[in-house]
Formats: sequence, structure tokens, C-alpha cells
Amino acid sequence: MAKFSFKSFKKNLPIFLTSLLLAITVWIISVTASDPAENRTYPKNVPIEVVGMGTDLVRVSDLPSNVSIVLNTPQSVWEEIINAQTPVRAILDLSGLGAGSHQVNLQIQVGIRPVKVVSHSPRTVQVVLDSLATRSIPLTLEIKGEPAIGYQAETPKMDVSQVMVMGPQSQVEKITVIKAILDVNQAYEDISRIVNIVAYDQNEMVVDDITLTPDRVSVIQEINQRYGYRDVIVSVTLEGQVAYGYRLTNITVVPLAVTVYSTNSQIVNDLPGYVKTMPLNLDELNDNVDVSLLLDLPEGVMVVGGNRTVLVRVSVAAIQSSMPLANIPIEVVGLAPGLQANLAPEMVTLLISGPLHILDELKVEDVRVILDLTGYRIGKYELEPVLELPSDEIVVNSIQPPIIDFEIIRAPTPTPGG
Repeated sequence: MAKFSFKSFKKNLPIFLTSLLLAITVWIISVTASDPAENRTYPKNVPIEVVGMGTDLVRVSDLPSNVSIVLNTPQSVWEEIINAQTPVRAILDLSGLGAGSHQVNLQIQVGIRPVKVVSHSPRTVQVVLDSLATRSIPLTLEIKGEPAIGYQAETPKMDVSQVMVMGPQSQVEKITVIKAILDVNQAYEDISRIVNIVAYDQNEMVVDDITLTPDRVSVIQEINQRYGYRDVIVSVTLEGQVAYGYRLTNITVVPLAVTVYSTNSQIVNDLPGYVKTMPLNLDELNDNVDVSLLLDLPEGVMVVGGNRTVLVRVSVAAIQSSMPLANIPIEVVGLAPGLQANLAPEMVTLLISGPLHILDELKVEDVRVILDLTGYRIGKYELEPVLELPSDEIVVNSIQPPIIDFEIIRAPTPTPGG
């Protein structure tokens, strides 16, 4: 058995290494020829990941929204890179940095090999860090507007009195007041509302990039009527009756209620909850009307705003009825000379409906039932008669019979002397 000779190995080592290097080179050339590497821009959006920032710091500068990266890798690897879920990362390491402005190198990490990062943009990122500050500030409630006339806002109640502010020290120091704004303009009843809490600087500008805890407050604002004021309903006083054949369908008042007041509050308190208008006469009313009426107020009682009149809208409608009209003769028109029409039957019965005052005055002779025989020749026919009524408000509910049978014949020759 041949013995290992270190001297022989040492002598042949350069030859061995040269052969190995040559083999590796040949392999690399072979692989590269069949799967050449190429430069491409990574097609996916790569957001910047911030790591290493101290817990007592907060970043107050914006980061680029995307990093453009050019990679060099064989063609066979590109498909694997693109299909991988997170193969490429852009890391911004802020370890060891304190408050202030810093220029930090952007690190690119690729989770698949072999890959070479050719270039990336941006290469560095300007980062501004600020100390994280917290501060407790009393909450102020600002009331805007005034309640409706005759009402007053009482002391509001809030479920929050202090607000904890957290954010960059430079932003927290700008805050001069934290407040919630409640609008009570024209309010006449209690308000219960959730209101947003906002931080303002000395110029009444909103301070951003901070966190408020809580960020909303529940406010209860009582709205009470002032002493000597009272809301009352308006009641319309009516006299007379609408015209015959009509009925009253509706009465509306604008405004429906008014606020009254007096220096003698007892007079206001003694009101029954409503005030009446001066009388409205309905005699012979047969159409809708709008009337301005004065309020009949007790002495010493006034209306808030000074307007003592209200608009009263009265709606009336005709009473509807129905009636039959029997034995209405059929009138033949348009028949050619020398012809005669024999009708079966010669009269019809109508059932009509309409306003009562029109039907009461209707006469049989006011209604025409017409059979227009223009163009008809000798023979037997059926035809629907045409009705002419004295008013468009009259509706024909039925006609009996609805179809008239008739025969057209030659008219008899008049007998001389007959």
C-alpha cells in the first residue's frame, strides 16, 4: 500500500489548486453562458422599514414612499425573486441616534441568492427625530351661537376635564389650549352630543401630529326658557259655514306656535297653552284661501320678534255625489239624406257623479247622447254613443246599454198630401 508523502503533496499542491480553479472557472463560464446574469429594476413597491429608533423618540419627518432598486442576478432567479412574498427590503436603521436631524444610509436586503444590488435610490434619507413628550392639559368647552329668543343656556356638563397629549416635544410645546366646540345656535331644547377634542396654538391654528386621549367628549347642555317667556300653540277662531256643496278639508297655521313674553310673568303663566286668532269668516267660501290673521293676545302679552300675525291656509273641496239620469234620448247626427236609422233602444240611462252643487242644478236637457252615423250606409250596425256633458267635473260611471244596435234603411217616400 502506497504511503502518503507530505513532501509529494506539497510538491503537487500548486498543480491541484490550478486544476481546481480552472474547473471552477469552466463551471462558472458554463453556467453563465446558459443562464446569464442581467441588470433589472425590481418591479414591486419597496417601502422603507424603520428599525432601531429609541422608544423615547418620535420621527417628525416624512420618508420616501418608495425605493427604486436595480438588481443583478441570473435570469432563472428573477422569476423566483418576483414571486417571493417579501424578497427585497429597504431598512433604515436609527439605532443610537438621538433627537435632531440625521443623514442615514439606506440598507437593501435581498432574501434570495445569488443577487447583487447594483444601485438604489435614494441611497440616504434625511431623518428628523424629536423627543417624545406627554402632557396633561385641562379641557375647555367653547360655546358658539345663542339659543333661540326667550331661551338661555345653563352651565354645560362634560364627562372629561383633562386631556393627555402625546407627541413630538416641538409640537406639544406649541399647544396653548385644548378645547371642544359646542354649537347652541337657535337651540330651544336640551343638547346631548359627542364633540371632538382639538388642540390649538396661540394663533388658534390646529396642532397636528399629536395624540389626544381621549379625543372626544360627551357634553350635556341644558336649554331652559327664560322667566316671563312661554311657547304657545296658535288656535284659529272660525265663524260661519262654507258655501253649499263644499266642505272644509284642512286648516294650517304658519307658524304653528309662537313665543310670547310679558314683564308680568304671571299673565304668561296663566295662559292655557294656546292663543287664539281673530275670527275667520267662512261664509260662502268655495275655494282655497290664504289669510293673514292677528293674534288675540291678552293685554301686556307680546310676541317675540314683534309680529302679531300668522298665516292661515284654509282648504275646501266640493262634496262629491252621484245620481242616475234615466230615459235620455239618443240624438242621431251625420246620417246621409234619404236614409233612416231605427235604434234599439232609442234611450239610455246614465249613472253620473260629481260635485253636489253641480249635480243639483243639472237638467236632462243639459246632457246629449249622440250617435254619429256619418258615412254609414244601408245595413245593421252596433255603435258606442258619444256623451256631451255641461261640466268637465261630471264623471260618467256607466251607460246602459253601452252599445246601441241600429239598422239603416231607405227613408219612406212622403205620401202626397200626407
